[in-house]
Amino acid sequence: MIEVGRMIMKIAGRDAGKLGVIVKVIDNNYVMIDGEVRRRKCNVGHVEFLDNVLKISEDAPNAEIVKAFKEINYEVAEKKASTKEKKDKPKKVRSKKVKVEEKKPAKKKVVKKAEAKPAEKKAEVKKPAAAAKPKPVAEKKPVAKAKPVEKVSPEVKAKPAAEKPKAEAPKKE
Repeated sequence: MIEVGRMIMKIAGRDAGKLGVIVKVIDNNYVMIDGEVRRRKCNVGHVEFLDNVLKISEDAPNAEIVKAFKEINYEVAEKKASTKEKKDKPKKVRSKKVKVEEKKPAKKKVVKKAEAKPAEKKAEVKKPAAAAKPKPVAEKKPVAKAKPVEKVSPEVKAKPAAEKPKAEAPKKE
């Protein structure tokens, strides 16, 4: 039923109700169609197969499909070729910007005598990192052990909360 040249009617999408022809069988679910419809891959669930079979080759161009439709007295508009001539556009000429660097007078560094002397002293005072003392390790404190849990008999567990003796709070005077 699915074969190259089989006429179809598109039943889904924007081309619904238009006639076409199978140009190529892609697999069991998809076919390439052309005709009144746009040339594209289409799900076989979106087309209805008709009884007519046109004699066209696989991957036939649109011009061949239009001739086949004219043989059965059906008018199909020939689609324009997708090849477009490129127009020669003038190329933009971009000028290179030349950077002009102005020489600025160098600023003189003013060093105060009071600041210069302590900097020299600090450089002399620095000791090498190898002579650094290791940090003292914190002493570990003993961990308090948990108190043993008293075993409670099942009778005490079964008593309701009302029967348990309550500790008396000290009275304020």
